[in-house]
Amino acid sequence: MIANGTVHKLPTDLRQALAAEGQALLAWEDLKPLARNEWICWVTFVKKEETRKDHVRRVVSQLKEGDRRPCCWIGCPHRTDKKISPSIRGILKKRG
Repeated sequence: MIANGTVHKLPTDLRQALAAEGQALLAWEDLKPLARNEWICWVTFVKKEETRKDHVRRVVSQLKEGDRRPCCWIGCPHRTDKKISPSIRGILKKRG
């Protein structure tokens, strides 16, 4: 079984991509649950299917390159264990 995040469950498309790439899967399992959560949210937060596919591919390649968090991702806005900071709330509001 491949590990989930703190809030988000691992979606099927990302699970399959990680399972197909041993090096990425090892890196995934080495992440803290909060970091996995951010990757999952980064994949599922997008609206277009093609963007989502690109994010899944990028998760695999970035994990293989040693990245532990998504680049330029503000963090998961779905976390319920802490309040969203005013600065992040402003960014999310601008994004619509």
